Amino acid sequence: MRSVRRGAVLVVTAVVAVLIGAAVAVPYVLAAADDGRTYFTYPEPSVAPSEAQTASPAASPTTAGPFLTAKPVAINTPGFWSWALLDTATGAITGSANIAAPSDTASMSKAWVAADYLRRAGEKKQKPSAVIMQRLSKMIRDSDTTYTFEFHKANGNLGSIKRMISMCGLTETTGVQNSWSLTKMSARDVARLAACIADGRAAGPEWTGWLLGEMRAVRGPGKFGVIEIAPPAEQVAVKNGWLLRDDKQWHIACMAIGRGWTLSVMARHAGSLGKNHGAGICRKVAEQLRSG
Repeated sequence: MRSVRRGAVLVVTAVVAVLIGAAVAVPYVLAAADDGRTYFTYPEPSVAPSEAQTASPAASPTTAGPFLTAKPVAINTPGFWSWALLDTATGAITGSANIAAPSDTASMSKAWVAADYLRRAGEKKQKPSAVIMQRLSKMIRDSDTTYTFEFHKANGNLGSIKRMISMCGLTETTGVQNSWSLTKMSARDVARLAACIADGRAAGPEWTGWLLGEMRAVRGPGKFGVIEIAPPAEQVAVKNGWLLRDDKQWHIACMAIGRGWTLSVMARHAGSLGKNHGAGICRKVAEQLRSG
């Protein structure tokens, strides 16, 4: 009887979340992208300030690996946040009630920019120069933006984002011309993208190991989230995004890959709270999902 009742509650929660999301109307706002250009953002769902979200898994908890286990997560914070955990052995995804709500990726999408560039080079039997590899490494390890837009243009600009959607089986992702950082993705799609990187589809057989190695070597202000609490043996690979946009909010996007799982956390909150507040949300989600 308990499992039936719990299933009913989850169904009701999902329906309510859809109805609430459909009812929210958010005006367009001017936003500055990481690449230095300015665009209008898409309308986004919002969460009332000071409202705590209690995330319920979309299915019964299952072990997604030796380190993270799908379970409810509760964080009391203003603004928007969502999360998704994907079991790479089964493909099962669990996460917050708003797992399909979109938010922009900021620098997180640099992982795809690198993967798409390297896979396509491999398909053409081309070997990137040492200079190119150094630039790609800085783009991942240090989130350096200097050459990101040039790589994105070489990938086909918006065509690259459309390729990511098709190749990785994404269902809640949209892109805009001339920007990689304003790509809109749900937490569920970010977890799927992470799985696409982990299994070799994104970067191809020749470059997947290199890309994962660079993501494991992330350093500086971009090294936050699950990588802060995971033991070295877990070999966590991450690529995070963080940007204070012209809407006066910090936009945070966290993507992580571990042994048997991928994790994503998306957040937006008032600029006055600082970047570390959003980074802390990524870490707190991982702490609550940690096994044991």
